[in-house]
Amino acid sequence: MYNSQLNTFLVVARVHSFNKAADKLFISPPAVVKQINALEQKLHLTLFRRTHQGLILTKSGESLYRDAEFIIQYSKDAVERARYAENERDDVIRIATSPMAPAQTLTGIWKDIHKRCPELKFQLISHENTVEQVNEILSNLGKTVDLVVGYYDEKYLQRWKCQALQRSVEPVCCAVSVYSSLAEKEMLSIEDLQGRDLMMIQRGWNGYLDKLRDDLQQNCPRIRIRDFELFRLDIFNRCQEDDTAIISFRQWENVHPLIRVLPVAWDYTVPYGFLFPQRCSASVQRFLSAYQASC
Repeated sequence: MYNSQLNTFLVVARVHSFNKAADKLFISPPAVVKQINALEQKLHLTLFRRTHQGLILTKSGESLYRDAEFIIQYSKDAVERARYAENERDDVIRIATSPMAPAQTLTGIWKDIHKRCPELKFQLISHENTVEQVNEILSNLGKTVDLVVGYYDEKYLQRWKCQALQRSVEPVCCAVSVYSSLAEKEMLSIEDLQGRDLMMIQRGWNGYLDKLRDDLQQNCPRIRIRDFELFRLDIFNRCQEDDTAIISFRQWENVHPLIRVLPVAWDYTVPYGFLFPQRCSASVQRFLSAYQASC
């Protein structure tokens, strides 16, 4: 569905060389040059500057590079969604899964659900934790995906026009590098965070976390709050590399091998559960009823 020359463009941009790109793509260097020239002509853009040090992206090339991976992944996902739609069955429930919403969190309930509803089958639909993909999943809830497992508040449900079945109320924790002195503690205090950078998801994502932010800004000015856009693996990489703390949850304790998630001596919590469309299928209703009966 997408221009296959984008793949070639991405490889060339990463290795800064037509010859090295040819080796990775298992084609000849002239074939790589031909594809890049054709792409530039089609787009009416100059994507690379040819220098003695290698190929360097132009500003337009940098812009395309930032978007190309998403374009390719989005196109692949669109094909997968079309295949799922073609093979759609009433007894199949499609559950979104990602590094930040792992299906492993549901492992403990599969057997109970199967005993109560043996006819139900499950498909895991993987997605990346990017703003675009998360928005795509939530805006198509009930169309391409039936269930999402995650954290929410009332405004979140209103924004995405969905419902929630609460599984638990999760304490707000902090994640720190295993090499941090804080990692040796069993529980953190607010005093432990004084004088440190604390990474928090930007205001508006969750009202419960916004209240925590307001509390810290008003009463703990020595805690330096640093915003980020969305929970992703690269945020946990930064946490580990820069020895900063990050607001997190216990469900993510295994998301990064060099991160430890610790409870904090405060009373802030966030609801956690299944998100599903306001008008859900009969199979989703059976699943939710079976889950409630098994609790």
